[in-house]
Amino acid sequence: MAKSVAVVGLGKSGLSTVNFLLAHGVVPVVFDSREKPAGEADLDKRVSLFKGALDGDKLGGFDCLIVGPGLSLKLPALVKARECGAEIIGDIELFARYAKAPIVGITGSNGKSTVTTLTALMVEADGKKCGMGGNIGIPALDVIADDVDAYVLELSSFELETTSCLKLAGAVILNLSEDHLDRYEGSMQLYLEAKQRIFKNADKIIVSREDKATVPPSGEYFSSFGCDDKDYGRVIKDGEVWLSVDGVPLIRNTELGITGLHNELNALAAMALADTLGISRDAQLKVLRSFTGLPHRCQLVRELEGVRYYNDSKATNVGSTLAAVAGLKDGVKGRIILLAGGLGKGQDFTPIKNMLGKEIAYMLCFGRDGAMLAALGDQTRLTDSMVEAIEIAHNEIAKPGDVVLLAPACASLDQFKSFEERGDVFAEKVRML
Repeated sequence: MAKSVAVVGLGKSGLSTVNFLLAHGVVPVVFDSREKPAGEADLDKRVSLFKGALDGDKLGGFDCLIVGPGLSLKLPALVKARECGAEIIGDIELFARYAKAPIVGITGSNGKSTVTTLTALMVEADGKKCGMGGNIGIPALDVIADDVDAYVLELSSFELETTSCLKLAGAVILNLSEDHLDRYEGSMQLYLEAKQRIFKNADKIIVSREDKATVPPSGEYFSSFGCDDKDYGRVIKDGEVWLSVDGVPLIRNTELGITGLHNELNALAAMALADTLGISRDAQLKVLRSFTGLPHRCQLVRELEGVRYYNDSKATNVGSTLAAVAGLKDGVKGRIILLAGGLGKGQDFTPIKNMLGKEIAYMLCFGRDGAMLAALGDQTRLTDSMVEAIEIAHNEIAKPGDVVLLAPACASLDQFKSFEERGDVFAEKVRML
């Protein structure tokens, strides 16, 4: 470990980093630009905290800066610190330098948390101890332990920007759609390049046959998953769809605890990752039958007067909203009424426009960028809030057989503390109807 270390950005991952460093005999200094940073009350008394605007010269006086994923490396203070000779890493890079057991990593625009959870459950079902962490909401440094048999990490593009020596037994980019373009100067190429850092030092690279952007620049990879019958794929047997490996049917799609084509692809990706860790097929299939999905991810909240209400608050970008609609549409007798809005993060909403009047019968819009969504077509209406959108859907639009789907295509931070809070408010309001 470097002689002098600063943690830049507190919050959940920053506090985890501080505690990890203290446990390893290093007392860092913490910098945070906020006046009331999350985690301040839990900070060890030995640690100095400096609040306010970041100073590049001051940061440049440290040997190593461990920077939170919410901070862009293009911030002037961080650029200056690097020019002064400070090494800049993130908590995942620190994790990589200490973790001893094999690691698999998952990134992509949509489905990361589902695949991460599935893979971790498969490891556990095979009788092994698994450390699951990263962008899924559990700091990676919190799960490092001597008795862990394998680690499963969900990795965001932000985390990968500050990671260079992470060696993965298996690495996958699930898919790529517009997200976080406000951070990447509106450039999908810069976003893709950040994602593809996951392949650096990876032993076995796994790609999606449904998305060419998931293939590394070299074009070389170990295995792939997709909708056809190749490698990890799908076959038709006795008129039913089965998930398969090398054309051999293993489990009917109707046996899966999670539904929709996007979740079939998630299941295949998890199987491919589990195989890189040597997890038994029996353990994999057991988990695929029992896992029924994550909170706030296409959860059925209630059926009322023949109308089903689904909470997919975790759909924080256009791609995940499209996946939610695609996953539900085949099972809907009536229409899909979409509730969308929030912080658009510089995305292009055109793909949603193309579904209006077709897969999406009507869209009720709310939040800071709700007007942009409402401008996409005639089958839309701008509301003052998500709660008002729910009331309008219930009282004026939805009929028996319809689905009301919260899949906002936007971040929640304009009106809520998190996507979890947004989903909880939705669920509570729906239950009160």
